[in-house]
Amino acid sequence: MEVRSHCPINYTLEHFGDKWSFLIIRDLMFKGKRHYNEFLEAGEKVSTSVLGDRLKKLEEMGIISKGEDTVKKSRIRYSLTQKGIDLLPILLEMIIWGGLNDDLTESPKEFMDQAINQKESLISEIRQKLIADHLSGY
Repeated sequence: MEVRSHCPINYTLEHFGDKWSFLIIRDLMFKGKRHYNEFLEAGEKVSTSVLGDRLKKLEEMGIISKGEDTVKKSRIRYSLTQKGIDLLPILLEMIIWGGLNDDLTESPKEFMDQAINQKESLISEIRQKLIADHLSGY
């Protein structure tokens, strides 16, 4: 992928400059979603064409991988790669910012408290679970 500049913010935006990519990563990281139809059913109502495009783009960038589902062989199962798991601190900061600034946030108070006051231990705990769930096979 060719980027306009190698400023770290630009580089990141060129990889994730749309909300759908972050919402797919959110669903994989925090909501346990792993299949196309689960992403499609998310509350934000992504279209099928946009979803397919973003899944393909995230796979090409090495953020997610796809493989055969262990239960239903004809179904594709998406997983975060190590590169995808490395986005955890960014998404956690987005949750904190949104949770603090949205009076109607869906983020539970307990999670927000832990994210703000015990951020490093929360990141470590979530990272270990993601590695076990996404990188250790099915």
